[in-house]
Amino acid sequence: MKNRLTPRAQELRKSQTDAELKLWLQLRGRRLKGYKFKRQIPKGDYIVDFVCEEKKLIVEADGGQHGEQQAAYDVKRTEFLESQGYRVLRFWNNEVLTNMDGVLTIIITELDG
Repeated sequence: MKNRLTPRAQELRKSQTDAELKLWLQLRGRRLKGYKFKRQIPKGDYIVDFVCEEKKLIVEADGGQHGEQQAAYDVKRTEFLESQGYRVLRFWNNEVLTNMDGVLTIIITELDG
């Protein structure tokens, strides 16, 4: 069944940020220890950046728009996703761009944990 957010998710796949693209290149095609990730996937009323359904892990790459004004929204979003059985990891875009090894280490620890 097609989610009402699917067209927006498709748009987001075509217009990824530099950080999202760089992270996707590490996650796609089971490149990270054989785990399958999907990108820009609707979950309820939200679109998540990356999800590994097998391990119920969501990975978010957040830019400057996720500052103070976005904090309450992000808390509500994370609470919903966790209520659906997902764990949520958030990384700042600059973290992804400058410390990919550290980001991947944290993701692998969550996947293997």
